[in-house]
Amino acid sequence: MVEMMHNRTFDEICVGDTASLNRSCTMKDVELFGVATGDLNPTHYSVESAERFAHQRKVVAHSMWGGSLLSALLGNELPGPGTVYRGQEITFLTPVEVGDTLTVSVVVVEKTPPSSVTLDCKAVNQKGETVFTGCANVLAPSEKVVQPRMELSEVALRRRHHVFEDIIARCADIAPISVAVCHPCDQVSLEGPVEAARLGLIDPILIGPESKIRSVAKECGLDLTGLRIVDTAHSHESAEKAVAMCRSGEAEALMKGSLHTDEMMHEVASRDKGLRTSRRISHVFVMDVPTYPRTLLITDAAINIYPTLEDKMDICQNAIDLAHVLGIELPKVAILSAVETVYPKINSTIEAAALCKMADRGQITGAQLDGPLAFDNAISEEAARIKKITSPVAGRADILLVPDLEAGNMLAKQLSYLADADAAGIVLGARVPIVLTSRADSAKARLASCAVAVLFAYARRSKGGVAAQ
Repeated sequence: MVEMMHNRTFDEICVGDTASLNRSCTMKDVELFGVATGDLNPTHYSVESAERFAHQRKVVAHSMWGGSLLSALLGNELPGPGTVYRGQEITFLTPVEVGDTLTVSVVVVEKTPPSSVTLDCKAVNQKGETVFTGCANVLAPSEKVVQPRMELSEVALRRRHHVFEDIIARCADIAPISVAVCHPCDQVSLEGPVEAARLGLIDPILIGPESKIRSVAKECGLDLTGLRIVDTAHSHESAEKAVAMCRSGEAEALMKGSLHTDEMMHEVASRDKGLRTSRRISHVFVMDVPTYPRTLLITDAAINIYPTLEDKMDICQNAIDLAHVLGIELPKVAILSAVETVYPKINSTIEAAALCKMADRGQITGAQLDGPLAFDNAISEEAARIKKITSPVAGRADILLVPDLEAGNMLAKQLSYLADADAAGIVLGARVPIVLTSRADSAKARLASCAVAVLFAYARRSKGGVAAQ
């Protein structure tokens, strides 16, 4: 049934009329108020600042958040729709902490024709403490209004994109690494390494038909001064030479250009001349999801189509090693399936349980694992609580280990196109990190992929290898 709003006209209002509302203050209310007003006072966002500056044990809401409830009460109830706010005097007596519940009330104390109404105002918290007092003056409507209560648009908070900026910034004090750029023969694949070189992230070695590379650079206004070019006849030779340079140690990372991924990865996977190690090669998406409070890694969404249990052990360890490089000391790995219980007819649930036991036995190290977990339980603490899942991983996952490539690829792209996420990508498990770029990648994502490769290569150089590969 539709809820109706009724106002009270000037003629209907009597001195002594009252109205009230109750509202609990949440952290979301505080953040939304801050976004709307631009008030950045740290006492409203940090417990430490609230204790230091306001001597409160919890975050303190903006005083005018409570004052703004008067506007809601006057506009919705007394006088209601059609009210014009003219003036307000207010005295704040007690801070509003996140979690407080306010009862805000008004009482009519004076009427002045033709339409002026004066009301005393007061707010009391759940402890019976007076939060504020005041006096409001409004122009009451002269026309009777009865209308359905309006449904406002929902507003969702999301953090600003910052993950990629942070990753790139971490490379500021690291010397550029040499990167074999395989066949950069179109604008997208050439712009990325040239820009990364300009920012001091990498020292690219451009491997491909020199005449074509220079032609693309001229058409796009790219300056290749100081960049080394290794001339090849075609993309297959580009892949062979790029992989050979990485194998010999002349380059510390490999970057895909405009050739097909399969063509380059075929050379990477060669037993005799490639970059294979004892580890299974796998891909990791590094996601910056504005609606998620931490960096999110998704694996494998690009290399292993239907990985076996043994493959998943390596895929998981590769992602854990990358998480360590990115500064996540003890990453939480959620092993995804359609359900959160072991169900024999769904093989991914059995493999998830096995992977967790492998971690218990030290076959996978450096992380907390849990699974099977459905996607909602992996990233939402509320969903995990409702389903009574007790886990250090549920709702706080840093790494999502997907059942297969199809699931991972769809998940990463859904986050990119429906949740405004940015995605960088890197291939691990080979002798060097491999940057796989896509024509759809943003410039920032391409730079972030380079930066991730730089950090990973630097960590291997510094520690003699991130993991035993």
